[in-house]
Amino acid sequence: MSKFDFSALPSADGVWHHLHLAPQALEPTSAAIADGVIVVHQGQIAWVGAQKDMPADLSKRLDLDRQHDGGGALVTPGLIDCHTHLVYGGKRSHEFAMRLAGAGYEEIAKAGGGIASTVRATREASEQELFDSAALRLQPLLDEGVCAIEIKSGYGLSLEHERIQLRVARRLGEVFGITVRTTFLGAHALPPEYAGRSQDYIDLVCNSMLPALAQEGLVDAVDVFCERIGFSLAETEQVFRSAQSLGLPLKLHAEQLSSMGGAELAARYGALSCDHIEHLTAEGIAAMKASGTLAVLLPGAYYFLRDTQLPPIEALRQAGVPMAVSTDHNPGTSPALSLLLMMNMASTIFRLTVPEAIAGVTCNAAKALGIQDSHGSIAAGRPANFILWPCQDEADLVYWIGQHPSCKVVRQGRIAVNP
Repeated sequence: MSKFDFSALPSADGVWHHLHLAPQALEPTSAAIADGVIVVHQGQIAWVGAQKDMPADLSKRLDLDRQHDGGGALVTPGLIDCHTHLVYGGKRSHEFAMRLAGAGYEEIAKAGGGIASTVRATREASEQELFDSAALRLQPLLDEGVCAIEIKSGYGLSLEHERIQLRVARRLGEVFGITVRTTFLGAHALPPEYAGRSQDYIDLVCNSMLPALAQEGLVDAVDVFCERIGFSLAETEQVFRSAQSLGLPLKLHAEQLSSMGGAELAARYGALSCDHIEHLTAEGIAAMKASGTLAVLLPGAYYFLRDTQLPPIEALRQAGVPMAVSTDHNPGTSPALSLLLMMNMASTIFRLTVPEAIAGVTCNAAKALGIQDSHGSIAAGRPANFILWPCQDEADLVYWIGQHPSCKVVRQGRIAVNP
């Protein structure tokens, strides 16, 4: 794949007027602004608000003569996909077909399927091949207005191959001009060479892999798959302690398949988020509320696995635990490449309201990645990341299924999509 020159895109500098600023654009509880203005200067938001409140001499002071007419478009902050496994080799559509034909987990595993097949394909792929395939998966998300994304490792399961995954993730951010937060998920599964030696592998993760990758500047956060088919609470805590000693934020795949007490553990360590949480208990919710740990909802995996245990949405709502929404893109359980579709599914399946769904992919998703000071809302001093949608009702963003609206995306101060 040829390298895309993001810097060649048109600058977004100038005065953007005739905008309908969504209630979630400035603050999650703010009112909509029907005749809004965004002023962009040197790629940053210089001012935002109602036309009538804009300082008369602002354009002159900033030497801005370019006008962008929004035509009354609805404006939201750039979207944030806060939980993905975007970099990997191969695919697993054949397993999907096997499952539909009646094959069980054991049969698929014996046929070489499951996460082991993705690990094998990832290790066999070159760094360039991993970049090219991930870039193709990233593009649909960019087209929908994603301006920041988390990308996890976890399909290399060795220092060499985890390094390559994280390096590819960093490169995607540089090439496409998108904010990428990398998460080390070395404790995702046992690699085949460590079968039956879980503790030995966790020791490798904590004592060798994580320190080396952190030293190389490849890790923004650390995650663990805490589950009976993954890693125990004790093993998870060992990883947490190692990450904490390196000053790295924590996240957790928690309570997806069973109630393990992972949410309480994550909250005790001040984790940014607990993700999946279908089996989250009242005790876990209370712990998350006390620590400020967010809940990340992943409706794509719920749907794809035909799960029946709904996350405790109303209990989270009543407790005031913020909820984010993400694609959980991965080859085995959520091959989803539309954050807009995830918003619809989070609303129809999990019963989120329209404001909750939009907050879930903007301000709350930013908090789940620890980037709320620069992303998730439109405010002076922040990078210019916002979207002009061809509608005026924010419900349209959640209502449609399969529609790809012709939106104009301003990403990192550049006009990234300008149909």
